[in-house]
Amino acid sequence: MQTITLTLGGMNCGSCVSRVEQLLSSTTGIQQAEVNLAANSARFDFTTTEELRSVSAQLDKAGYPAKREERQLQLKGMNCGSCVRRAEQALMNVAGVLSAEVNLASQQARITLLKGADEQLVLDALANAGYPGQWLDAGKHQDGEQTSELRKERTWLILAVAFTLPLGIGMIPALFGNHSFMLPPWLQLVLASIVQFIFGARFYKGAWHALRNRSGNMDLLVALGTSAGWALSTWHLLQAAPGENPALYYEASATIVSFILLGKYLESRAKGQTLEAIRALSALRPDTARRRTGNAEDQLVPLDQIMVDDLVVVKPGERIPVDAEVSDGASHVDESMLTGESLPVSKEPGDSVSAGAMNQDGLLLLKTRAVGAETRLAQIVRLVESAQSSKAPIQRMVDRVSSIFVPIVMLIALFTWVIGSLIIGPEQALLNAIAVLVIACPCALGLATPTAIMVGTGVAAKHGILIRDAIALEQAHQVDTVVFDKTGTLTVGQPSLTNFQLLEDITQEQALAWAVAIQQQAEHPLAQAVCDFAQAHSVSAPAASSFKVCAGRGAQGMVDGTQLWLGNERMMADQGIDLSAWLVDVQKQATAGATISWLAADNPPRAVAMLAFADTIKPSAAAAVARLHDQGIKTLLLSGDNQAAADSVAQKLGILQARGGVLPNEKAEVVQGLRAKHSVVAMVGDGINDAPALAAADIGLAMATGTDVAMHSAGITLMRGDPLLVPAALSLSRASWRKIRQNLFWAFVYNCVGIPLAAVGLLNPMLAGAMMAASSVCVVSNALLLKRWTPEKP
Repeated sequence: MQTITLTLGGMNCGSCVSRVEQLLSSTTGIQQAEVNLAANSARFDFTTTEELRSVSAQLDKAGYPAKREERQLQLKGMNCGSCVRRAEQALMNVAGVLSAEVNLASQQARITLLKGADEQLVLDALANAGYPGQWLDAGKHQDGEQTSELRKERTWLILAVAFTLPLGIGMIPALFGNHSFMLPPWLQLVLASIVQFIFGARFYKGAWHALRNRSGNMDLLVALGTSAGWALSTWHLLQAAPGENPALYYEASATIVSFILLGKYLESRAKGQTLEAIRALSALRPDTARRRTGNAEDQLVPLDQIMVDDLVVVKPGERIPVDAEVSDGASHVDESMLTGESLPVSKEPGDSVSAGAMNQDGLLLLKTRAVGAETRLAQIVRLVESAQSSKAPIQRMVDRVSSIFVPIVMLIALFTWVIGSLIIGPEQALLNAIAVLVIACPCALGLATPTAIMVGTGVAAKHGILIRDAIALEQAHQVDTVVFDKTGTLTVGQPSLTNFQLLEDITQEQALAWAVAIQQQAEHPLAQAVCDFAQAHSVSAPAASSFKVCAGRGAQGMVDGTQLWLGNERMMADQGIDLSAWLVDVQKQATAGATISWLAADNPPRAVAMLAFADTIKPSAAAAVARLHDQGIKTLLLSGDNQAAADSVAQKLGILQARGGVLPNEKAEVVQGLRAKHSVVAMVGDGINDAPALAAADIGLAMATGTDVAMHSAGITLMRGDPLLVPAALSLSRASWRKIRQNLFWAFVYNCVGIPLAAVGLLNPMLAGAMMAASSVCVVSNALLLKRWTPEKP
């Protein structure tokens, strides 16, 4: 199963969203369809390339074509006609490729690709077929296309207004009985017809697709309303006697079209601003890189030519083009656009750097570790794009309302005309019905939620908070309990061995060698602390045989025929070792906040040493906990360390409840227990052992400084290991939710108030059209106010 996000055309309102989702859901093999009006996108899961091509064809037929682009590839290794066929077949097997033409003479391929298809899959397919390629137009971003589309809309709007103004200018004196400024009727017909059927053609096209699919949308309402006004005027014109001034409403229909075009243009401009986060992130990647050759020469080459393990030179003031490891040099690197960290980070040989970061004051020689779609920057962009195209649960309810909205409005307009004809006459009743049609705005309903989500996720990314999808953003605002892991989350996660106490008559060197033999193969932070301590005391040992990690307990292995265990009290209890003789020492160390481990040997199993570890609490941890309490959120600390160590850290941070000695599966059980008590739980962790609890919580927050497993299990990833990002993420979620509620409230109120006023004749059609255009702009503009959100200062 694969996931793709397509950019669609022809979508104008919530009923379009409902129609596209119905089309996708009814297609065999398509699952988890989510359509976003603000992003004009559809995201869904599929299995085969044939399913994707079938969906593309059906979307075209339904009037919501998936956008596509033509791209050029430069290939290598082609020698004959069979190579051409093989390369074309490889390309056509890639999901999203609609057509492929390979030219043997130029060694180039031209393909038609659905926008949203994974371009890296195209390169991988060619490489697997034996014809490695690179994009000739790589680095070109869709900004140019969006700018061109917006420029076209603006030109169309200016021309529509230019043809409408002569009609409107004469209307104002006519209101006071002076008809001398009115244009001749036949000239009015010509101008109004140009506006109606040329500049308003988009509404007829959308209405036709809606009717053909037996559904309704905004285009249908606009087309019906303005066409009725134009037709009534034309009928009066044709029936008028020579010299008679017929009642014409051409200025009304033309003005409505112009107002709605203005609204669509302003809406497009505003919607473009919701994508600023992605544009800003995408712009971080330079187009070229300075590659160092074997002759120690530096060559400026296109970025796509850089491969893993290439050496890249980055001068001060330049952006880092690839994920890499510093091979030589030292500098400060600004990673603020990736992590939200405002201060530059010092980098030395052995440190890792990410594509998009800015090198500030030193020359760096980097060894490439990841390029293109595999870089951390590309992964962040994909995650933000995925979040912005996803759909919140509340939006599904709104879409259902929107799907029946247009038919209901058409019925109201029909009743307005029929009943009004009996009371005030058919002509005035028709004008009232036109006002009903053009003031109804399903667009505002459709845009209310997705625009707020797009802005919210974009702002979050700017501050180092990556939100996986709209569901996570919506759920986070309800959180009333936050469960923290201790090591690596509230503490630095780099404990040091502060006390190594012998419990038997053996030398410290022997006991320490045993400990190192086991721990040098383990990945736990405590294992690194043992190795660092041994290195400081000039003690080394070969790795233990039969090494085994016991989750939540420790590790064991064999050294020179001696079975060894190094772990916590649980591991010692499993071996039947009695530790009561050292209870006073344990209590003393635990009270100080230390974590205790034991080294045991067999024949018979006995404890030979006690190890005490201390970890440093992160500077912002206490402030983060205090801020959560200020927000009315309860906190709980879970740790695999002993209860005394957990209590010590909790007391220092102000956490009222702590549980120590908790195994990974038990963390998940604690979280599930809290949820069973109707709490909305957020779990914060960073390690593999936190993954079950992160997945079990209503919303998981993973530190990006931790493991990939933890991040994949979480709904929100915090790009810095800063606990203050936890209350910041929850605060942003609440701010986004407020915008969603505000937008939905005003969208519903607007329609509920505006439609009755239009039906009783209190709104003329032109004013109704202006209000309809303004409603969508207001909804998007209100969502854009989220861009002013910033985390509360400590």
